[in-house]
Amino acid sequence: MKYDSTGMFHWCPARSLEDCILDRNQAAMTVLNGHVVVCLFADPDSPLIGLRNLVMPLRASNFHYHELKHVVIVGSVDYIRREWKMLQNLPKISVLNGSPLSRADLRAVNVNLCDMCVILSAKVPSNDDPTLADKEAILASLNIKAMTFDDTIGVLNQNPTGGGDTLSPLGSPIVLQRRGSVYGANVPMITELINDSNVQFLDQDDDDDPDTELYLTQPFACGTAFAVSVLDSLMSTTYFNQNALTLIRSLITGGATPELELILAEGAGLRGGYSTPETLGNRDRCQVGQISLYDGPLGQFGEGGKYGDLFCAALRNYGMLCIGLYRTLRMVPQSAVGLDCRFRDTSSSCDASSKRYVITNPPDDFTLLPTDQVFVLMQFDPGLEYKPNRGDMTKEDNS
Repeated sequence: MKYDSTGMFHWCPARSLEDCILDRNQAAMTVLNGHVVVCLFADPDSPLIGLRNLVMPLRASNFHYHELKHVVIVGSVDYIRREWKMLQNLPKISVLNGSPLSRADLRAVNVNLCDMCVILSAKVPSNDDPTLADKEAILASLNIKAMTFDDTIGVLNQNPTGGGDTLSPLGSPIVLQRRGSVYGANVPMITELINDSNVQFLDQDDDDDPDTELYLTQPFACGTAFAVSVLDSLMSTTYFNQNALTLIRSLITGGATPELELILAEGAGLRGGYSTPETLGNRDRCQVGQISLYDGPLGQFGEGGKYGDLFCAALRNYGMLCIGLYRTLRMVPQSAVGLDCRFRDTSSSCDASSKRYVITNPPDDFTLLPTDQVFVLMQFDPGLEYKPNRGDMTKEDNS
């Protein structure tokens, strides 16, 4: 059994928390790469925030097992122990008993090589000053941005003894997939905020007016900040537009069925089940993807193409539904504008930053750039199941 009883999520037999705890040395030796780091601030008696709801979409069954990103939680193990009952049946989860403010812990989990760093807080905010509710989350975000990292992946690639036969302490091959961020400011990160106005403290380079609405600020547009108030907007949207719930499920929850909702509502948690044609059929559902316009099947639209043409071609030829663009912020030097740096979205002579922002549902005549990425809803690809022990490991097996 490798899926839950509904076939909607990957499942594994219950593991004890002690089996999933890494100390700092074990984490450093594992050479984590392409993973998700969850920085969690919590006291042992903090209210439960439901980490399962964060991890479950990353374990949706419309991903193949080898596509699942390892989740590493950095925080108080005493608090995580209370959440573990709902996490113990989800695969590829590790815990580092440490502090998200400790740079040693962050380096141990290779935060510069992660695909996303999520900063959360389960602590109850003080009634004295609501502004301080996000203090630790903001400090953790700024701390990571201020860090610098060695280009260690290049050194390891040049090491003749560091090839594909090297094993990590957990027994899996060390796979160095990409070059990590040298500067912490380039680490993909999202910070949860309780107070909308605190978004002004997340980005030191942002010149947004402090009174600017949350949805107009640069951190929110770039996806580096998420406020609790956004959930209120989603709830209102689903109330007035029932069809929006289907899209929100695909984007946020990884999909759901009436049977699964009943199981979770009763508090039973995920239960393993035998794979049947009916449950395996639940894997055949759309998933969110990012397609580059620099090359690949849609690369022809990257050089001055129009969004309307891209939309039709992607739907007609590949069955993909485009829902928006992910565009690089481009910064014009001070000498070009005579004032502070200003961000542009044109391809003029300026340097691209590592930041991107989302453009949802652009007009038909919207001009595309080769650096753009497209958010799409794509069909499930059954493909071939990944089998790491089927003989000689190929390059594709390691990717």
